[in-house]
Amino acid sequence: MIVFDLRCADGGHIFEAWFGKSSDFEDQQSRGLISCPLCGSGQVEKAVMAPNVAPKGNRGQDTQAVALPNPDAMKAMLSAMAQAQAKMLEESTWVGSNFADQARAIHHGEQEAGPIHGEATASEAEALVEEGVSIAPLPFPVLPPETRN
Repeated sequence: MIVFDLRCADGGHIFEAWFGKSSDFEDQQSRGLISCPLCGSGQVEKAVMAPNVAPKGNRGQDTQAVALPNPDAMKAMLSAMAQAQAKMLEESTWVGSNFADQARAIHHGEQEAGPIHGEATASEAEALVEEGVSIAPLPFPVLPPETRN
């Protein structure tokens, strides 16, 4: 999997997207499958990213850290992420535990293309990525429709 920072050309929104391989971004962009999760614009491009430079081999084990904003700012950021996910899922179809089979069928043109979401085991997700099927994990869990209030 590879992660890109993407930028919405219309709204200037920056967001992350995961792809199976580097060329998947160009392929999905050319087919009009990428849109901004905040405003829905299809005018999306790769944003400038800092390179991931590995530390020298003779250094101790480093960990990555982030300074968290105050609790109110953190709640606002999490709320914005949850709202973006909810908006993205509004036009997506819940396929439950059939996610891997449905995603594979869409990828191979055996089923009409459209956004889906559901459940997949780690091994199913890994197999999909190895096959070149473009998938991404959701930041927040999604309950099946029959259990939502």
